[in-house]
Amino acid sequence: MKDMTHSADAATVEEALAADNHQGIVDSEGATALAMQNTLLTPRFYTTDFDEMDAIDVTPVRRDWDLLIDQMKSDPNKGHFKKNEDWDHVDWDGMEPKLKAEFIDFLVSSCTAEFSGCVLYKEMKRRGNNEDIVTLFQLMARDEARHAGFINDALREAGIAVNLGFLTQKKKYTYFRPKFIYYATYLSEKIGYARYITIYRHLEQNPELRFHPIFKWFKEWCNDEFSHGEAFALLMKTDPKLTSGVNVWWIKFFLTAVYATMYVRDHQRPAFHAALGVDPDWYAHEVFTKTSAISKQVFPITLDIDHPRWQKGLVALQRANADLARAKKTGNLIKRIGATARAASAFVSLFTIPAVTHRVPASSRMEPAY
Repeated sequence: MKDMTHSADAATVEEALAADNHQGIVDSEGATALAMQNTLLTPRFYTTDFDEMDAIDVTPVRRDWDLLIDQMKSDPNKGHFKKNEDWDHVDWDGMEPKLKAEFIDFLVSSCTAEFSGCVLYKEMKRRGNNEDIVTLFQLMARDEARHAGFINDALREAGIAVNLGFLTQKKKYTYFRPKFIYYATYLSEKIGYARYITIYRHLEQNPELRFHPIFKWFKEWCNDEFSHGEAFALLMKTDPKLTSGVNVWWIKFFLTAVYATMYVRDHQRPAFHAALGVDPDWYAHEVFTKTSAISKQVFPITLDIDHPRWQKGLVALQRANADLARAKKTGNLIKRIGATARAASAFVSLFTIPAVTHRVPASSRMEPAY
């Protein structure tokens, strides 16, 4: 393996991880411990039936598949995810303490989420024999390793970093059947695109609110997320059963869970969003609108985010989650049970809102449009 000076220049996931490991490591028990957490709101590491995934036949989507793989092989973002002259000085010591804590939480969570994808994709690449599938997962693992390495570079300026090697060995893995991996990861990639591009466009119009230079890199970053989502859309198109029948209920469940999780998690960072000049409710609706429009490429339903119960249900879920967190801190079992019941009731209310159905196009291929 050739020696790499930075993960941004790596051609493979192995090179990207090796390069990140050779950066001036500033390990932080606090950052790594935060990344190690396993809750309903924190990024998880996943494992699956890799043999089943290796058996996928992409013949039904061959034309679109080859176009996507060729685009990813061309590697338009090689060398992009590293600091350059556009990287402004960051006064971490002078940053308002609450904003600093929430921003670090955002970066650590983002790093963990990116690395979660890297670990899953790298393992599929390692175990597989299907050239189509192995090639795809190698390319996606490369991208995610670059993203995680870049976030760690930003964290090092604050004197901390996530120990990615330690996470690989010690973080708990959750088993998901392949179809659940498709639904969850497709949505994770597409909602990631919608989140990043919404912030990028907002700061493009309001540059005075860009309190950290990493936001300048969000456009290319979200385009990687978009491409990865395209891959999972094609994987689902190879088997019509994945998006029909009883599986439509699973799609609705994952849509509801992903949207609700984002809403609750973002409301835990009020100082972060205030610094960006972004109202979390406005931001959530913008992201949900974009993600819903995109997901029509493969899902036969979208959530009715304009339904009268939708916003009320999200607010109820967020309040129940906040009360649950307080009850856990104080050790109040009665309040903890009550808050858990209210959170479950709010989620059921969201899930039972009738979905909006539509016809899925013959080809799922899309390009970033926002």
